[in-house]
Amino acid sequence: MATIVETPPADYVEPSVMIDRARALIPVIRENQERTERDRRVADDLFDEILDAGLFRMLMPQRFGGFEHGMDAFAEAAFEIARGCGSVGWVHSICSMYQYLLAMYPLEAQEEIWADDPDGRASASFTPTGTAVKVDGGYKISGSWAFCSGLDNCPWVLVAVNLMENGNDEPVERGYAISRRSSFGIEDTWEVAGLAGTGSKTVYCEDLFIPDHCYLALEHTMSGSPPGAAANPGLLFRIPAFQALSISVCAPILGMAQGAYDEFMDSARGRVTRGAALSSPSPMAQLPTIQVKVGEAAASIDAAKLIVFRDARELMETMENKGELSVEQRARNKGDLGFAAGLALNAVDTLFEANGGKGLQLSSALQRYWRDAHAGAMHISVNRDAVLGLYGRVHLGLPAGPTQF
Repeated sequence: MATIVETPPADYVEPSVMIDRARALIPVIRENQERTERDRRVADDLFDEILDAGLFRMLMPQRFGGFEHGMDAFAEAAFEIARGCGSVGWVHSICSMYQYLLAMYPLEAQEEIWADDPDGRASASFTPTGTAVKVDGGYKISGSWAFCSGLDNCPWVLVAVNLMENGNDEPVERGYAISRRSSFGIEDTWEVAGLAGTGSKTVYCEDLFIPDHCYLALEHTMSGSPPGAAANPGLLFRIPAFQALSISVCAPILGMAQGAYDEFMDSARGRVTRGAALSSPSPMAQLPTIQVKVGEAAASIDAAKLIVFRDARELMETMENKGELSVEQRARNKGDLGFAAGLALNAVDTLFEANGGKGLQLSSALQRYWRDAHAGAMHISVNRDAVLGLYGRVHLGLPAGPTQF
């Protein structure tokens, strides 16, 4: 695994150990699936176990006690957490990825977040449904932002804004404003069929002042030289934002598929069918049709993991060796993530259908993985039409188009 190491903290933990820690949390996360879905958020005690394991430090800058592990190690850890529960895996993956993005802000913002709270972290909404206006010393932001996953578990909120100037109807640029969660109003809009336990609520504000250092231009996140790079020289923080953020969407979907597979196999090995009018009860594992479906699901998950983990590893190797990614590699990575998410959905669908009527019970973990995986795959970052279209256009020598990658 590629790891960027500048000056590791005294309690530095190797990437392989962090992945093992994530895997060790699967049982307790799985035990809390129903509670997580019922509460529509990740419980504080469960979230604290993830924090205590150090998983939010994997992509944190070392100057604040982070490990600066590579995206490859992160993807594997995110995969393992989501095996236990789709909602918990989603909140962990999405919000811990933001640690890398927060390190792109000017140092003063980073100090506000982490200097007095080594577990500082943010929820976020990347849809630019708000505005920012420049004022003395900073900006005033207004708007409403949905889909803030992990909002209940994070003391900070990052929102996408259109920077406006007087007299202009079109934004000058787009960027990201960050402020404490207590600065926003919160509307509980999260009543959904999938990923119900992510607490992805809506935040809003009107003329909320944020200082200059709490604003980061979108262009800077894609430039390879964001303001925070002056304080955090590791190559991790020079990776274009949407290369990394998309990994945090895809990896937990793969973990959900693996969780569904684990659940199905635990049941199928000892399950005996009841039989029908013209058939007799039979061990489920001996049915050829079940054997084929298990094989297809296992192969789909394996292929998806190979693609995503390889791309993440090569991303880190390229950054170390060349310092930047080519357009072709960026397009491939983006397209591969959408394709891998499709493979994961194929696995989940195959297993859900094979499980029969038993899987329709709301107490069944398999149907929860099925709903959660489909909900996650609706994210624009892994939308097959968008990302595979991007990949195809680049292959054909055409302009990449508007997709962020």
